[in-house]
Amino acid sequence: MKAAIATLELPGTAMTATPSTTVTTTNWKTALPVMAGSTFTLRELRAEDAPSLLATLTTEEVSRFISPPPTTVEGFQRFIAWTHRERTAGNYACFAIVPQGMETAIGIFQVRSLDPGFNTAEWGFAMGSQYWGSGIFAEGARLVLDFAFDVIGAQRLEARAAVANGRGNGALRKIGAVQEGLLRRSFLRNGQHHDQVLWGILADDWRLQRVAQLPAVTH
Repeated sequence: MKAAIATLELPGTAMTATPSTTVTTTNWKTALPVMAGSTFTLRELRAEDAPSLLATLTTEEVSRFISPPPTTVEGFQRFIAWTHRERTAGNYACFAIVPQGMETAIGIFQVRSLDPGFNTAEWGFAMGSQYWGSGIFAEGARLVLDFAFDVIGAQRLEARAAVANGRGNGALRKIGAVQEGLLRRSFLRNGQHHDQVLWGILADDWRLQRVAQLPAVTH
């Protein structure tokens, strides 16, 4: 499966948000932290998330720019089990997006190492279309970027989005990603090759941006 905003290979909006969040810090290879946004929680995927992920991530509008997701509850359960194994190995982290008042996931954020030391990583996102424009992406993306840079220790994050995916490219631009290149015919979907935009975010740039967004202190 690939993520809707930044596509990742796996088996089988105005973006202004203040970090009004709670982060429970753990050894992430043992268990992912629980990170609370204003209207949602990011946590580790659970087997019981499989039915809701099947319902939200396999619709045409969501799956249009991602590699084919699992088509059954069992397929998503296998994917969830795989995410746990890869997290334990220190290769990958996948957060479930759980809106306030719900118990199961309506989407995911994921971060995958591109080198043995997790210095460079690729990140991605997929969420049910009924939550597009809700602000969850903006705030959730900031939490995930903080996690990748401050907890995992990545120095560079890359994302890919199909050129035709205007919403995805706009979202990446608005959180501060830099367009670095065009990857021609790099994404195959339903027998058709698509060009992708390569986006990059550096840890130092992200921290400077974060400081710039802090409210001014008056004395």
